[in-house]
Amino acid sequence: MGDEPLVRWHWVNTHLGYLRGLLVDHAVIALLPVLLGLLIALPLGLLCTRYGRLYQPLAAVFNVIYALPALAVFVVLIPYTGLATQATVMIPLTCYALAVLLPTTVDGLRAVPEPVRQAATALGYGPWRRLAAVELPAAVPYLVAGLRVAAVSSISLASVGALVGRGGLGYLFLDGFQRTFPTPIVAGIVLVALLALVTDAVLLLARRLLAPWARREAVGK
Repeated sequence: MGDEPLVRWHWVNTHLGYLRGLLVDHAVIALLPVLLGLLIALPLGLLCTRYGRLYQPLAAVFNVIYALPALAVFVVLIPYTGLATQATVMIPLTCYALAVLLPTTVDGLRAVPEPVRQAATALGYGPWRRLAAVELPAAVPYLVAGLRVAAVSSISLASVGALVGRGGLGYLFLDGFQRTFPTPIVAGIVLVALLALVTDAVLLLARRLLAPWARREAVGK
């Protein structure tokens, strides 16, 4: 890039609003699919726990989807969901999140000892109350671990959406590359990294609040 400096701070200072808008758009595109993936993974994980034969076929399907290149999936969806739409990017990201969240959800629900389930039943807990009061709280460390991986992966993959017209901070990479101008590229890298770090910190805090015993057990080991 010749004599062009790595960062032109004047450009950054005069584009703060633009950068903020891209950051918000990137966060929505990247993190909403993770939330949707969790909402789908919970009932699917419950079904897989109750009916064990469902788990391997479902996991295999989502693993195959996870192995597909994101850009190729975006391009395949364009005729159905349109160019430069959130759906074109968010549908594959939701599937990728599911590929991570389904195994951790199943592992978390299976981690509840059977005597604990039996004790809850003996105390008069019905299936739904037992799920809400016993099984899901015990699965929180597993769920948060899956959410951390899925969120960071989704934040990274969302940038690829810029190639099909909807990629949040990914526009900065395209802009910098096309103009041989490194400042937007550096700004994009920093903001993607910050978004990933903040999201991971929030999830860690949520785990500590929802499952404080998990931290004590880790320290005890």
